Amino acid sequence: MLCYDQIFVPYEIHRLKTGNRKIELCSILDSFTVSEAPQALENLLNADNPGVDNIKVNVQDGVATLTGEASSAAALEKAVLMVGNTLGIQEVKADGVVIKDGSQVAQDEEFYVIQKGDTLWKIAEQTYGNGAKYTKIVEVNQEVIKNADLIFPGQKIRIPKNI
Repeated sequence: MLCYDQIFVPYEIHRLKTGNRKIELCSILDSFTVSEAPQALENLLNADNPGVDNIKVNVQDGVATLTGEASSAAALEKAVLMVGNTLGIQEVKADGVVIKDGSQVAQDEEFYVIQKGDTLWKIAEQTYGNGAKYTKIVEVNQEVIKNADLIFPGQKIRIPKNI
């Protein structure tokens, strides 16, 4: 049974080396109740604004629904990833967001869910045949990847096709 009475956003993974073992610790930077979730997620989007205006968030049963305006499809995708990578949010609906420049949202194959053991270098190598292109992945995901060395399983990122 899933419990939606507490939502955590955003969180980081800290890797510590102790001898031959790596220990991963999740550090909760902010937590709030479901009743506080809409305002907290709006604050998150406004603090690291990916190009959205008049954004409103509604959260019910782990589903976040966004309304407002996005400057481009890329801006909307970034906002969806920021909200969707929040622990406690299972799904993000953004049908109520108007894309000002008329661009189209990317198809699912342009997104990737981080798996255990992944590195951005490995993802770039598999996607582009060149691991050094991981910097482009970081660049287009700067709202959800704050540190290229600290990605976590389950995190969803954009994978640009044309680089």
